[in-house]
Amino acid sequence: MLRYAGLLMAISSLPNRFGVGDFGPQTYQFIDYLYKAKIKIWQILPLGPLGFGSSPYQSYSSYAMDEIYISLDLLKKDGLIKSDIPKFNDKKNYVDFGDSRKFKRTYLLEAYNNFIEDREFHQFVKKHFWLDGYAYFMASKRVNSLRIWYEWKNLPNEDNIRYEKFLQFILYKQWFKLKKYANDLGIQIMGDLPIYVGLDSEDVYSNRKVFLLDENNNPTLVAGVPPDYFSPTGQRWGNPIYDWEYLKKTSFKFLKDRIEQNCKIFDILRIDHFRAFDTYWAINAECDTAIDGKWCFAPGYQFFEYLFKVSPHLKIVVEDLGDIRDEVRILRDHYSFKGMKVLQFSYTINPLFKDDNENMIIYTGTHDNETLKGWFYNHSKQEQRQIRLELQNNKINKFENVIDNLIYYTFSSGAKIAIIPMQDILHLDNKARMNTPSTCGFPNWTFRITDYKSFAKRLDFLYTLIKSTRR
Repeated sequence: MLRYAGLLMAISSLPNRFGVGDFGPQTYQFIDYLYKAKIKIWQILPLGPLGFGSSPYQSYSSYAMDEIYISLDLLKKDGLIKSDIPKFNDKKNYVDFGDSRKFKRTYLLEAYNNFIEDREFHQFVKKHFWLDGYAYFMASKRVNSLRIWYEWKNLPNEDNIRYEKFLQFILYKQWFKLKKYANDLGIQIMGDLPIYVGLDSEDVYSNRKVFLLDENNNPTLVAGVPPDYFSPTGQRWGNPIYDWEYLKKTSFKFLKDRIEQNCKIFDILRIDHFRAFDTYWAINAECDTAIDGKWCFAPGYQFFEYLFKVSPHLKIVVEDLGDIRDEVRILRDHYSFKGMKVLQFSYTINPLFKDDNENMIIYTGTHDNETLKGWFYNHSKQEQRQIRLELQNNKINKFENVIDNLIYYTFSSGAKIAIIPMQDILHLDNKARMNTPSTCGFPNWTFRITDYKSFAKRLDFLYTLIKSTRR
């Protein structure tokens, strides 16, 4: 059986001389490091235009990418930028999305003004069915100071709309070159698709009948999860809930199109919050927390039967974490989807790797968890000793450092794929945590590294780890 080692790292978190990772030369360098370490899967976060709170899970579109990922260096190399481009925020140890976006926009406008439409551009526009709607939506947001769509008063002009198409043309072009580079080195890229979309998105603006909205275009029910490990009041995400009856009448076109397009962008697609295809938590929109909600049934089998009938070769994995009922696992296994297990949730007196299902992905943690170091040292001294003792008793003592042994423990699992966040590889504490669920704003989503020095020093460890666990 082939076993794969993976690394979880958001593109925005990569080093870059403009303060936020993008599709440029330093990301190619990152792929080279993955290749040297024998990492076969690079998992990233959603690439959509960042909306509320700069969260990649509250995007303006399921199809478009955020212009912040455009490489200015590559635009200059292509001759679209003539100006010299100084470094900007390259030493900041967090992503300042607002500042980097403002800085890059000056040069994106210069590139646009130097751009001459060609056959490749026209083919791109013709090929992507979603582009006209998104370009109009995003141009409209800009001329209305980014207000939500039902508050718009001003209309964009044709040049505003063309600019948005140009940005997506450049993004897709740069992305697929980067992806091909990774693929040619034997590295697959795992993308991420939230099951829900944001209210302030082109998805909702152009497909209002798909969602449960009132006459003023406000949601009547919103998505989230009930009280759980992360929050005693649950998580109120605020995304509008699907009208599943309408989806069924339209052969699930909206969901089918989203998944198919994202499977073209990535080698493997992870669907976030998979349990909502079985049962979903519907919260009264007037409730400020997630407490006032109810479980509702979704036609998951109907949807996936239709999806795989029309697109049988999609490579999908699913996020099935949390307190889920058996029917969710049955739905997952019916389609042989790989589910997820997280060391921080699963570490018990029985060694994790002895009873793992092969058809799954195991993590030390995800973007929503504490870092492994933060998690371990937040245990009591007695609990820490117990974990160390358990590792020793099960001969998981290959390395001197407990964090490395926990990573080794994870890679020794029977799961076909094992993925480690960059923060855990670098032994970073909770100051480097990517996101804390049920909270909003800084420092969520802003983690970044400023160079590859520490990562380069860990390549030998990764290589040894992967070789010794036969991944």
